[in-house]
Amino acid sequence: VQLVESGGGLVQAGGSLRLSCAASGTTLDLVTIAWFRQAPGKEREGVSRISGGDGDLDYADSVKGRFTISSDNAKKMVYLQMNSLNPEDTAVYFCAAAAPWIRHLTPRLYPTWGQGTQVTVSS
Repeated sequence: VQLVESGGGLVQAGGSLRLSCAASGTTLDLVTIAWFRQAPGKEREGVSRISGGDGDLDYADSVKGRFTISSDNAKKMVYLQMNSLNPEDTAVYFCAAAAPWIRHLTPRLYPTWGQGTQVTVSS
């Protein structure tokens, strides 16, 4: 399985970005895909998850109501729509893949990672 993120960039506070994660070597119904982020000097934290088997979703409390995860199984793409961004959302965002029964946003449970995409929110 390989993952490639795109869509990061610089945005003003209150703005929006949509991140994309392109998966290859699998179909999305066979994996759980999650978004994580890591800010400088901080631990990597889970942002959102979509489980391929049943489409179960999960969000970190810090992004609920602002971020939306979705997938296009035919294109093997997973998206993270990020609205109402604030400077605290500034980080490198990674998508990661795990077994389809994974229901947690714990980095160590995800063996496959993309290279990351930088999101910077200016105040």
